[in-house]
Amino acid sequence: MESQAIGRTFGEDEWFHAVGSHQQNVSGMVTVSPGDGGKPQVSLDYQVNVWDRYNWDSGKSTTFPGGVTIPDDDMGRLHKVGFAQEFDMHGSSSTYTQDLNSGSAPGATPADPGREGSRGDVSRGDEENR
Repeated sequence: MESQAIGRTFGEDEWFHAVGSHQQNVSGMVTVSPGDGGKPQVSLDYQVNVWDRYNWDSGKSTTFPGGVTIPDDDMGRLHKVGFAQEFDMHGSSSTYTQDLNSGSAPGATPADPGREGSRGDVSRGDEENR
């Protein structure tokens, strides 16, 4: 199962200057196996996924600590002449396991995305994008 992708932007910190805006979701698998006394053992293995295209958008700029502002147009020109590079960014967390029989609450309760919809970045699972 996989949650719907959500577009997010990091705050004004190191993650903002390194990544900025991105897409993220949670994917996981529920495992059900026979348990003692007829009650099944149920667990959830899940991970967080993040991806984006690192690029420069005309008309935008970023201000760094110390008051230095760099326009995206300048970075875009560096890309065009070969001194900077746009690239695809993607990553996944480690896999975490939640024992659903333990009675303890999960760390987060995602909204129910329903059964409709699809992944926003269909190439994310392609081998060359891993």
